[in-house]
Amino acid sequence: MSKKSPTQKPVIAQEHPEAVPPGWLEVQEDLAEASGLSVLLVEGHQPPALAISNNNSICEAFQSSPEHVKLCETYCGIAHLRATSAGSVIEYKCHAGLHCVALPTPIAKGRTLAVIGGRAFLKSTDYRALVERFHSGDLQELMPRDPFANVIFADQAKLEQLAERIDKLARTYANKSAAENGLTKKRGNQTIRPAIRLQEEVERLRGELEYRARFSESLQNFLERISSTDPDKTYLAVLTNSKELLQAERASLFIFDATSNELVLKASTGLPVENSVVAPVRLGEGIAGGVLEKGKALVVEDIHKAGLKPAPSERKYKTRSFISYPITISGRKIGVLNLTDKRGGAKYDYVDLSLLELIGPQVALALERTEWQERATQFQLMSITDPLTGLPNRRYLEERLTEELNRSKRYDYAMSFLMIDIDDFKTYNDLNGHPAGDLALQIAAHCLKASLRSADVASRYGGEEFCILLPQTSLNEAAVIAERIRQRVAEARFPHGLGQPLGTVTISVGVSTFSKPIDTAEKVIAAADRALYIAKSKGKNRVELYQEKLASGIRIDEPR
Repeated sequence: MSKKSPTQKPVIAQEHPEAVPPGWLEVQEDLAEASGLSVLLVEGHQPPALAISNNNSICEAFQSSPEHVKLCETYCGIAHLRATSAGSVIEYKCHAGLHCVALPTPIAKGRTLAVIGGRAFLKSTDYRALVERFHSGDLQELMPRDPFANVIFADQAKLEQLAERIDKLARTYANKSAAENGLTKKRGNQTIRPAIRLQEEVERLRGELEYRARFSESLQNFLERISSTDPDKTYLAVLTNSKELLQAERASLFIFDATSNELVLKASTGLPVENSVVAPVRLGEGIAGGVLEKGKALVVEDIHKAGLKPAPSERKYKTRSFISYPITISGRKIGVLNLTDKRGGAKYDYVDLSLLELIGPQVALALERTEWQERATQFQLMSITDPLTGLPNRRYLEERLTEELNRSKRYDYAMSFLMIDIDDFKTYNDLNGHPAGDLALQIAAHCLKASLRSADVASRYGGEEFCILLPQTSLNEAAVIAERIRQRVAEARFPHGLGQPLGTVTISVGVSTFSKPIDTAEKVIAAADRALYIAKSKGKNRVELYQEKLASGIRIDEPR
């Protein structure tokens, strides 16, 4: 809160606190703090006011300057006159784009007082326009008065709520003053205790102030708490923290899929059904779809009174009040956050919406990061996956092979490797066409995956060649696995298998294993490749193990 500019002493007096009715200043300060808006008590032309709480530094810059205060004359200058003449709340937007409310306030007998509240921007365009005036327009002389030290933003609902609170507090204050002067009234046998009511209202405002203070403190690290490299963790963190701040027992987060034009439930808390049961929502359909399409939040106190279709009874909601909040960034649709079943059965209102507006940009930023992370993960998977067979590609296989070799060296584990080639594949392609050849590769890949353990890694090495990495597997164990794979392929039904030289589609397999002479990825691959070469030379459709006596005179420093 800033009452005086820290850089320049005002030339025009801004307030006369000595003329404020006793006890009102404390009430006004609490009200300004709890609402986050400016509150001024005025008695006639303004400036000066009697008291100013949480003044907007832009207004202070104008009204402390003899040269510029005249710009405010037809707005805040005569707000007291307009409000007392109307006998009710008036609302206006000043030359600077700031919105205010003013209303007569009967808090002192024999005096005509009014309260001005707000001094807040409701639109970012108004703020930007004023900034331009300060930097390069008619207000450059005001820059030394630090006009942006305390700038206030709000919405229409917040202004209206402020006017209601001012009116309520003023009436309670007036009753308190009357009671203290011996003018306490009775209603039946019940004595009205305005002093107690005022104290209760002040305590309630202070409680809200403390809550906002705690909220502001938690807001500082909100983005940090909801951000994660794991998308699912980010979704859950967004939901958990939003639920805590809005005191909701249930919450759900839908993410917009632009390709399908649908909202997909990514996370929920408090729902009695699994997320997978909740069907995607088309943009523009239902509450969430409508909210995102319009880009406007929906605050509902009672779903029946609002004329909206309630959720299925099996969802078992406790209350009829909820908030559905669209999450966007730079006009791009991100998702929808839903909160309901407020603790204690209370209703959601525009105060809760204002809290969501505070965290909304941070939520949007975290979800946008998550979206990019998911895309990066997809691109990464695409870069290491063979698109035809769905198996990891050669690049991934070579990285994993190096990792497993290092692990085998460190812990003295066995490790084996299979090099597989589809026999006479060129013949199959030439006779039946490339589409049939692609299908044959897919069938072979399925046979490989169906024959392996969870720790084994099958990959497409290139063309009609496949490789399989077998961690913690000896040469003899690898031979058994290789034979099982060979049999499965030979027994599989290929559309044109009968036309092959061996009467069916077959494979040849070369097997190598980690040992002292075969201790690098290149040597492991080369050894398996030599064994495969031997299997081919012996008639195909067979498994051969790499052994020194079979490879006599053959170098294994590099593949053939």
